[in-house]
This record gives sequence, structure tokens and C-alpha cells, in this order.
Amino acid sequence: MRLILVFVFILALSFATYVGVAGYFLGQAAVGLLTVGNISSVLSTATPPTDPLALGYRGTPMAALGLPFQTVSVTTPLGPVEAWLVPADGPETGRAVYVHGIAGAKEDGYRHLAMLHQAGWTVLLIGYRNDPDAAATDDGLYGFGLTEWPDLEAAILTVTGPDGPPVLVVAESMGGAILGQFLAQSPQAGLVRAVALDSPALSFSAVITHLADGTGKPLPGLMARVAQRVAPWRTGLPLDQAEVAATYAAYPGPLFLAHGSADGIVPIGPSQALAAARTAPTVTLWTGADHLGSHAEDPAAYQASFAAFLANLPD
Repeated sequence: MRLILVFVFILALSFATYVGVAGYFLGQAAVGLLTVGNISSVLSTATPPTDPLALGYRGTPMAALGLPFQTVSVTTPLGPVEAWLVPADGPETGRAVYVHGIAGAKEDGYRHLAMLHQAGWTVLLIGYRNDPDAAATDDGLYGFGLTEWPDLEAAILTVTGPDGPPVLVVAESMGGAILGQFLAQSPQAGLVRAVALDSPALSFSAVITHLADGTGKPLPGLMARVAQRVAPWRTGLPLDQAEVAATYAAYPGPLFLAHGSADGIVPIGPSQALAAARTAPTVTLWTGADHLGSHAEDPAAYQASFAAFLANLPD
């Protein structure tokens, strides 16, 4: 009996050690994803594509799409941030703001810019804190929307003003978390006329669980639980509040949502649950693509879905 108890104790200790160590390193990996320097060093080694509709392309709207634009300054709480304003060609249908994902750039919005410009929209492509051309935070961390949403608020006020016409906001990846926090916290949330999301990061905990599942290691759920405690401790951010699915579910305006089932970064499950929970007008496009790859997988289907979404927006 004593040997059995010793064996059980050793097994339990080994189990707890495995879960604790694996969860700690997963939490550290999550912190790495939020660390500006880590992301920037990886991106700096990549060769930008030449197709302006491909993620990672770098160049102005004129160089990319032949579209005239103005460089404008958005006054955020941390200081000025550069944005590109692409005016409508002819009568203006509406105004839109594009917000990129973690370590992304204004150019990542060119897929939507091309479609919006064709439909008569004026578009503001924005950056936010910790972008290369914006002020850096002291901690050098992305905040999964918790810290960046005031920069989006400043951008929306730049393109419309507090008493101006409401805008469409297009948000991708962590941009979805930023917009969700804006809708939940900003007194200017009523300025958003409609929302378009691609691979949106609706839940920090869901992303951590998805990353744990992707490791292929045993007991990913327990690993994720440990990691979800490590990341807030290491960053000082209230990451348990980085959950915006309920905000989007309650949002009364029209919503477009695209997501791919092979997304290795942001799980598709929360997006599908959000679409099912919505009662306001919602257009969805489900593909088999990886992160932000739905447009590349089937450009015609994406453009048709997005055009149908725009065509049915209320005046």
C-alpha cells in the first residue's frame, strides 16, 4: 500500500509539474505575441509581396492601387499617428475607417479599400500605438484592444467629427478586439454605422486555448488555464476583460463577418457563435482559409458577399 501511495504521489507531482511548466511557457509565448519588439523582428525578415492585395505588401495607395490620398495626422492620447485618407471618386456614398491587426499596417486594408472605393466610399486607413510611425508605450506591449481603442476613437472623430455622419469600421484580427472595446467603452460608439470583421480576435482566452490545442501536447485545456493566469501577471494587463463577443452580439447595426476554418491564430468557433447569437442584420462568409486568408482563397465570393453587405446598409 505504501508503494502505491508513493507512486500516486509521484504521478500527481509529475502531472502538476507538467501542467504548470507547459502552461507557464504557453503563457510566455502569449506574452511574446503581445510584445512589439518580438513581432517587429520577425516581420523585418520577411520579403514583402508585390501584389497590393496580399498581406504584407508595403506602399502607398497611389503606388498600390493608383488612388490619390492625403496623409493626415490623428491626435491620439499618446500623440499624433499617421493615417491615409483616400477620398471617394465622385459622389460620396459613406465614410469608412480601416483598423489593422497585431503588428499589421495600414496597407493591410487594401483589399477592403479597393472594394469600398469602387462603391463610392471615402476611407481612412489608420495606425495606432506601437506602430512604427506612432508613439510607443512604455511597456512595449500590444493590449489586445484594451489599450488601443482610444486611438480608434480619435481616428473616427478625425474622419467624421462628433456631430458628423456615422461611419463603417472595417477591422481585422486584433483590430476586431480594438473595435469591440471601442464599442463597449467609448461615448462615441454611436458614430459606428456598421461593422465589417475579418478573422476577428473576439476573445483572448479563446486564442490562448487555440494555441494550446495547436501544440499537440497532452492536456491542452489545463495548459491554457495556467497560461491565462501567467499572461496577465507578466503583462499587468487585465486580459480577462479582453472579451468582446457579447458586445458584437448586442451591436444593433449591420455586421459583416468573414473567417476561415484553418485559422491557426484566431479560432473560428467564437465567430460562428457570434453569428448565431446576432439578431441584427448579419452577412457571413465561412471559408477553409488560414488567418486573414478568406479573400485570397476565393476573391470572387468575398467581393460578392462584401458588396451585398454594402448594398443593404441603411441610409
